[in-house]
Order: sequence, then structure tokens, then C-alpha cells
Amino acid sequence: MSSKLHDPFKTSFDSLDEYADLISQVLKCPITIEDANHRLLAYSTHDERTDPARISTIIGRRVPEKVINQLWKEGTIPTLLKTKEPIRVKNMEEIGLSHRVAISIWKQDEVLGFIWALEIDQSLKEEDLALLKKAADAVKNKLLQLQTRKNKKEERFQEFFWKLLTGHLKDQEEILEHFHALQINPPATFAILVFQFKKNISSKEEQWISYLLQTNQRIKILLYTIDCNQLIVLVSTDTFQNPFSELEQFVQVFVEKMNERYGIKDIISVFSSIYEDYQLIGKAYEETQSVLAIKNKFPYETKHIYNYHKLGIYQFFDLLLEKRKVEPYENYSLKKLHEYDQKHNSHLVKTLEVYLNNDANINDAAKELNVHANTLTYRLKRIAEIGEINFKDPNQKMMLYLDLKLEKYKGI
Repeated sequence: MSSKLHDPFKTSFDSLDEYADLISQVLKCPITIEDANHRLLAYSTHDERTDPARISTIIGRRVPEKVINQLWKEGTIPTLLKTKEPIRVKNMEEIGLSHRVAISIWKQDEVLGFIWALEIDQSLKEEDLALLKKAADAVKNKLLQLQTRKNKKEERFQEFFWKLLTGHLKDQEEILEHFHALQINPPATFAILVFQFKKNISSKEEQWISYLLQTNQRIKILLYTIDCNQLIVLVSTDTFQNPFSELEQFVQVFVEKMNERYGIKDIISVFSSIYEDYQLIGKAYEETQSVLAIKNKFPYETKHIYNYHKLGIYQFFDLLLEKRKVEPYENYSLKKLHEYDQKHNSHLVKTLEVYLNNDANINDAAKELNVHANTLTYRLKRIAEIGEINFKDPNQKMMLYLDLKLEKYKGI
């Protein structure tokens, strides 16, 4: 009986704004409709009663990132991604959010978006929640049409980005024409970011990645694509005073959120130098691959290194290896220490490496090795004797450090 009485949404509507107004009239409260990435699609216009979070959403055309983060922490968004039922969202004054009811818009097992109903004068009753479910069901076809258009646009973005990454577009003017055709405002400066996952990225993980990139408000994403186990992103650095610090912070936050929200661990992130010439996007991409190769080989030593200019001596490892191949060189001190370790089942080479990794700091190295500082001092004396090493000679220490890393790089 009630379903026959409450059937106001079986009607055609020309726009989502018109539909938001209809829901608002039926439920007598302000309404917003968002896509799956919390971008504002429509809102009811005739009701002035609202809260700061809704005002910010309407002005910015998307939900503020601090609101999204809090809704994740409070469990609201995780719940919306699991249920087709309306859920109540409590008042959160610290982010300007009043009491409201939210419901996901589903197409089979995929969330297309959300409807938010602000509870101003009174709480929605059970019959109101049933109406909200009907509204969510009625609007899904409209959101599917929007999603289809969005997917076609993204395909053009992907094709353009791959042409840039592979160097198929070499003329700056032609590149800029492509940007404008896709309605992307090309910034004066940019960088390439790459996130390497442990396994090939699944379609579900692609959705999570898209969500995180599109809800981020720290950095302007221009283009992104996925290649097997790598996410490749082109970002603007125009507004950054300290671009490398900003980029480092962004990649760290992205990796943390992939872990916290979706349980994806061990993502390796890197980024290129800052460039102005779009013809050099391919070079920027090659930079990131060089950094990834080093980070994969030396995960411990490079865990806090994210870009090429901070690689230091690791930039030259390929050149040094080529030099070693054409000359019969062997580090005498390391040879003696390896022989001693094999004969006595000791770990002097490992001790030496940890000591040099810690910039010859006895206390830090002892802590890492889990031995007393006096024990380490004694071991270093033995290392100096066996390998005929003068630890006061910075040139000798640097050569030992390089050759230790080259041994690891060659897989010795």
C-alpha cells in the first residue's frame, strides 16, 4: 500500500538539478547528489538552510578533502560502499557537518554515486528513508549515462598521455593543442610521479586509485594511466614554493591511504625532476624508471629517496659497473674481509656496511646491529687490521662504500 502512495520518483526529468529539487520537495530537506569520487553533480537550490560542509561542496563543486577523510575515519564511507540502505551520519562540528542521511546509488555491485539529505528541522522517518531508497534507484540510469561519457573522455586522456610518455608527440605547439582540445590547462611546470605496486593493478584497485586521485585536493592531477603494476601520474607544480617537499608529502599520503583504506602495502613511489618543456615528458618518465630500478635493488638504503636528484652516487652506478667490466679491479680490503668471513663464519663485511651506512656513527651503527658500542669498536679494529683500512681516510671509506654497493648491485 505504502509503495503505491509513495511513488513520486517514477517520472522523467531533464537534469540532475531538477531531480535534486524533486527529492528535496518530497523529503522537505536540502539534497546534494555526488558521483563516486565525491564530485558534486547536483543540489537542491530553493532551500537556504544548510551547513558549512554543504556550502564548501557547492562552491568547490566537490566535497572538501578534510570532510572525506573524516567520513572515512568515522566509518561512514566504508559503510556506504557496502550497503544499499540509507545510513545516518552524526553531527561533526569540527568539519562543519550537521546531521544528515546518506545513501549510495548502485548499479548491480558498483557504486555510481551518493545522495545526501540534510536533516535541518527534524529527522527523516522510516517512510522518508524508504523514499530515499526509491530516489537512489530512480537516478542510477542518469549517472550511468554520465559515467559512459566520462569513460570515453578518459580514453582520450589515456591515449594522449601515452603519446607524451613514449615521445610520439615531439612538437611543443602540437602538444599544447592536444591539451586545449581535452580542456586541460597546461601548467608552466610539471613532474611525473610513478607508484609501483607489488602485483599488476586489478580493475578494483584501479577504482580505488581513481578515487584517491580525484578526491585529493593537495595537488593538481593533469593525467594518469596504469601500466601493469605501475600508476603513472602527470602533475602540475605551478603553485608549489617547495615542489620536492610537496611532492614527497603527496606520495607518502597516497601510499598511506592505499594501505589504511584498502590494505594495499609495499607501494614504491618516485617522482621526476621539475620540467617546463612538455617535449621532455618522456625524459621525466625515464628518470622515474631509473630511480625505481635503484630503489628495487637497494630498498633499505633508498627508502627515503623519491627522486633522481637525491640519488647521489647511485646515479653513477651503471657507469661504474661498465668501468669495472673493462678493467681487472678488485677491492683488496673487501676481498680480505670476505675471505675472513667465509673462513670464520663471521660478519665483518656486514658490520662494515652498516657502519658506513650510518656515516661512521658508532652509536647509530651499534644500535642497528643490536650490539654494544664497545663491541662494535672492537670489531672495527679487527676490520681495520684484516682489511688494512684507515678509517680516518675519507677517500678510502668512500671507495669501500661504493664497492660494497656495487657488489650488491651486481648481485655478488
